[in-house]
Formats: sequence, C-alpha cells, structure tokens
Amino acid sequence: MAEFKELFKSADWKQEKHVPVIDAPDSVKKGEFFSVEVTIGKEVAHPNKTDHHIRWIDIYFQPEGSKFPYQIGKTEFSSHGVSTEGPDTSSVYTHHRASLSFKTDKAGTLFASSYCNIHGLWQNQKQISVK
Repeated sequence: MAEFKELFKSADWKQEKHVPVIDAPDSVKKGEFFSVEVTIGKEVAHPNKTDHHIRWIDIYFQPEGSKFPYQIGKTEFSSHGVSTEGPDTSSVYTHHRASLSFKTDKAGTLFASSYCNIHGLWQNQKQISVK
C-alpha cells in the first residue's frame, strides 16, 4: 500500500496541465505582504467540466528552520457546470486559480497542491528569499 506522500505527482507545468503553477516573487522584503497566485493549467488548459475538474488548491509555506509548514490558504471549486438539469448544463463555472497575500520574516518554501477528480493529487514548490 502506498503512503500518502507517494500519491502526489509532479511534472513540468509547461507540458502537464495538472501541476499547480506558483506565481510569486523570488525575493520579498522582510515583514511586507506579497502576492501569491496558484493556477492549474497555465500553459496547457485543464478542463472544467462536471466529469473532469480541479476540486481544490492548497497552499503552504515552510520557513527555513521550521519543523512544519504553515497552511496559508485553501480554495475549493464547486461549480463545474452541473445543475438540476444534469451535467454541463449550468452557465456557472469556477476557474481553478487561488490568489492570496502573506508576509514572512524568514526565507522558505511555498508548496502548492491540487486535486483533479480523475487524475488525483499534484504538487509543486517554489523557494522564496527574504531581503
């Protein structure tokens, strides 16, 4: 039986539509808020249909020297075209993108994970330095 950590997949986001793409500065000012955006399917579009969609994006930050990461945010997507008339009959669709701001006094690693209802768990990470 696989361990939970073994269920997360990763790949080059320019070729794989499921990988969370983290858009954030490489370096930030100590104690100042900065923006982070995580998108699924930035280069290769991911479907957003009732039968194939991204369910959530989760974002963590682990400061250097910290034992555990901090959860920075979680975004759930619940409109994928389903309505009382059936699959893909609604005019309401969410887009799989999460946007937030936070601040830190320490450099560290941003982690993003996402869940596709067909292709499972995906992850990516980005180093952040602090000036």
